[in-house]
Amino acid sequence: MDNTGYTPEEPIAAVATALAPSALGIIRVSGKNSIKLLSKIFSRPKALNEAAGNTIVYGWIVEPKEQDALKAKDESADSDGRQVKNLAAQKIDEVLVSVFRSPKSFTGEEMAEISCHGGTAVVTKIFNLLLQNGFRQAERGEFTFRAFINGKTDLTKAEAVKEIIDSRTNASSQKAAGRLAGNLSTKILEIQKSLVDTLAQIEVEIEYPEDEETIADSYDQTRLLKAIGELETLASSWKSEKLYQEGARVVLCGKTNAGKSSLFNSLLKEERAIVSDIEGTTRDWIESWISLDGIPARLFDTAGLRKTDDEIEARGVQSAKELSDEADLIFYLADITLPTKEVDLDFLAERKEPAIFVWNKIDKASDEQIANAKTFYESAKKKTQSLCGQVFVSAKSGGGVKDLVQTAKGILLQGSQTERSQAGLGSERQKRLVESALESLRHAASLQKGYSLDAAVQDIEDALDFLGELIGKVTADDILGSVFSHFCVGK
Repeated sequence: MDNTGYTPEEPIAAVATALAPSALGIIRVSGKNSIKLLSKIFSRPKALNEAAGNTIVYGWIVEPKEQDALKAKDESADSDGRQVKNLAAQKIDEVLVSVFRSPKSFTGEEMAEISCHGGTAVVTKIFNLLLQNGFRQAERGEFTFRAFINGKTDLTKAEAVKEIIDSRTNASSQKAAGRLAGNLSTKILEIQKSLVDTLAQIEVEIEYPEDEETIADSYDQTRLLKAIGELETLASSWKSEKLYQEGARVVLCGKTNAGKSSLFNSLLKEERAIVSDIEGTTRDWIESWISLDGIPARLFDTAGLRKTDDEIEARGVQSAKELSDEADLIFYLADITLPTKEVDLDFLAERKEPAIFVWNKIDKASDEQIANAKTFYESAKKKTQSLCGQVFVSAKSGGGVKDLVQTAKGILLQGSQTERSQAGLGSERQKRLVESALESLRHAASLQKGYSLDAAVQDIEDALDFLGELIGKVTADDILGSVFSHFCVGK
């Protein structure tokens, strides 16, 4: 959103739920006098205007037939508290209005949420009535932006709201929820306090030096080194946090009839791909999102690798190779009941992406075939650097699929896993600022004799500025615009 010339407290409104037929729809309003403005189209204006914060008022959204239809006096109310003159207005929908008073609201302003029936016509009508009665349409992320500028949240928590909305698995939403709860901002504030204490110690050294040669290593660097270590941990967390947010690309490859489509269906837990004993059944790739024990993954089922004169199938084989080149992880399937010469080692040798060798149809394999498969894999691994492990599965029965998921998760994370309770970075912006702070602190810690303490002070102050920008204490308007413009309207 454009923050140039922004007017705080201006009454805004937005549809906060999907504009599609549903049981309920929610319309949010916020800003100065927003409840008074809303009361113009509410059947019980007095009750709404006098409602305490964190309460719900029942009534109707109405459209007056005349401009003064809702300007009823208090004495005209009937025994139910409804305004008699409002009966002349056209009823739109029976609603509940949740009232929030400043500063105890999401935005820190006066707020209300209208819960109405979820028909698109009804929701649109109520929203348009609000626009006709003093509200303007909210911009993307404007409610969360107001929460930020009013001190109800910091920038890391605001970004976490967007993460939760976009999360594809329970694990990814839980990690975002940790940031929304403040585990990242709390960690940053702890590091900032440690650096401020270090600055205070240095200032004492500058004001009261023990000798004429005040040098950069004449102060206790314990807090500084601890801050560096904590920031390094945060920086390293971005790899796994990004994976949980954006997901991985996983491609199923292998010879025809290896069981790729069966495994695709098994991982997806539904019959999505056509399964047949006829070679070349899959001619083009299909994809779907799955969860690899919490990690979102785009899973691609591709055409079987073989030479063919069929132009369409040949294109499918080429697509399989191209998708593999862009994969984060490859599942290479082979039928364990067939001779190992059926394995396309040339294809694997050309790959740079990590690959798991998946021996399928283990339910039909003999002990000898299993032993041969293990021997073959050890030999293939010496020739193919991309191979990262082997798993034995039965795509038909689902046996071994759980082991495949765990193996894939381990390869994708490669020891960079962070627990929900641990602070982790939630965006490229946060990673860039942590790395900038780290660079400044490392320079301060590396200063040798001959440098004045002022040099260390400057480095630490620079690091504090970077961390302040991370949580939003010092943030340029263009950065705020970039963050909040990616939110949906209504948040």
